[in-house]
Amino acid sequence: MLGLLFLCVVLIWGTTWFAIHVQVGITVPGTAIFWRFMIASAAMGAWLCLSRRLRPVAWRTHLWLAPMGACMFSCNFLAIYGSEATLASGTVSVIFSVATLFNTLNQWLFFRLRPSMRSIAGGCIAIGGVACLTGLGGVGGISHIGVALALTGTFLFSCGNILSRRVAMAGVDLPNAVFRGMLWGCAVLGVWQTAHGQSLAGSADPAWIAALLYLALPGSVVAFLAYLHLVHRIGADRAAYTTILSPVVALLISILFEGTQWTSGMTLGVGLVLLGNLVTFARWDSIRPFLQKRTKKP
Repeated sequence: MLGLLFLCVVLIWGTTWFAIHVQVGITVPGTAIFWRFMIASAAMGAWLCLSRRLRPVAWRTHLWLAPMGACMFSCNFLAIYGSEATLASGTVSVIFSVATLFNTLNQWLFFRLRPSMRSIAGGCIAIGGVACLTGLGGVGGISHIGVALALTGTFLFSCGNILSRRVAMAGVDLPNAVFRGMLWGCAVLGVWQTAHGQSLAGSADPAWIAALLYLALPGSVVAFLAYLHLVHRIGADRAAYTTILSPVVALLISILFEGTQWTSGMTLGVGLVLLGNLVTFARWDSIRPFLQKRTKKP
């Protein structure tokens, strides 16, 4: 059962990037994101009500929920959608995996949780990978604006994670926090769209609608609940492997359906980002006995 849940999270999150790619250019990003989380929040709210897990939240806690929703369910995706206008979806997914490393940095800055040397080493490797992707390392060479937007969206998402920790300290469980955060994200997007004179009307394009439903239900509700279950059963460190494997799925889809032409520099950059995550989250204690058996002399 746990293996099935793990595979479910990896496959769904690995394919959501292509679904975003499908929506790019059909409507403005804010409209697509607004309806994604409006549908997702309705589904999440229905699940909380039916399972009798919906809990009241103090009004003061919304002072943290509002910026959390803006960082995790609106502003970050405005940047991500913008990045996919110039980058392949697989590349964006790899950059987004750096969120785990941003989390480590933000926890150090805001909660004084000093990172381990392994986390620092993994972060340096991943940063080198992003440098290769952008051509700063003398290789690669893709849209700098696209990479900057992807990193901005990733950093905002990480800030949302830090804010969710503050919400948890106020006694709000994660599903209830995410439900309210999605609603706040929709409110921010509604204000944004109205202020810029942009319509919230969606598209009748079948591909756009299919991508919307996939992103809202499997991508934002099913996979998230499955991930929470994994965190509860196997721990956050092991569940974090989904963030390493899902970009691999996204890269394969990008090559097959987007006609992405990979250079040696891009390959090196992607490999270093994934390696940085692996160094940070691998459970070496479980690997060491196997390595000792292989190196033991007869």
